[in-house]
Amino acid sequence: MKRFLLIPTALGLLLTTTLVIGQNTRFSDPKTVVTDHFWGDLYASGGNSFFCNTAFTSKGFVLTDGYVYPLADVRSALDCGTSRQCEQDNRYRQIASDMHNMVPVRSRTEMGRRNARYEDLGSSVSEDECGIRQSAQFFEPPGRVKGDVARTVAYMVDTYDLPWLGSSAVFKGWNRLDPPDDSELTRHGRIAEIQGNDNPFITNPERMERL
Repeated sequence: MKRFLLIPTALGLLLTTTLVIGQNTRFSDPKTVVTDHFWGDLYASGGNSFFCNTAFTSKGFVLTDGYVYPLADVRSALDCGTSRQCEQDNRYRQIASDMHNMVPVRSRTEMGRRNARYEDLGSSVSEDECGIRQSAQFFEPPGRVKGDVARTVAYMVDTYDLPWLGSSAVFKGWNRLDPPDDSELTRHGRIAEIQGNDNPFITNPERMERL
């Protein structure tokens, strides 16, 4: 009798684990996803860097795989230890494999924003050549991708139960200010095709208001 009781219990635990991990259940090896699917599929023919909108035909040495929701913040939220330790954590590996959070970024930009929080800094802070504003530990992306950032952060918060990286009101404002354009929708569709799941905040931006 006890053996039969164990079956639904085990199934319940499996379901709970899947729900906790989130929607991206297809991939769980971040390095392979970055090499084979992000650069190998999504940007195989080149594209434009995310924050600076600079065209490229191949990765080169000035670009890197960036994360709108930085992996350092994922590690902090999961409290899984060092980078090496977190790489052994199944939940971290699942999150770090999610292509909805990956963007091509200039290496210099990625280094400068890793520990920053997203914020509206206003005109008192000068823009750099890419339209980025930075001050202390705060980072304001260019206006043309503010909505993209907001919808990605909302996806990570909602899907993986991660904390906001700044005020939720700021992200909701960016979502309204910069609705999905053709470029974002095309990229999203390609990721959904490769990975097997949508970012519902791109397909239904109004959903952010209920988050």
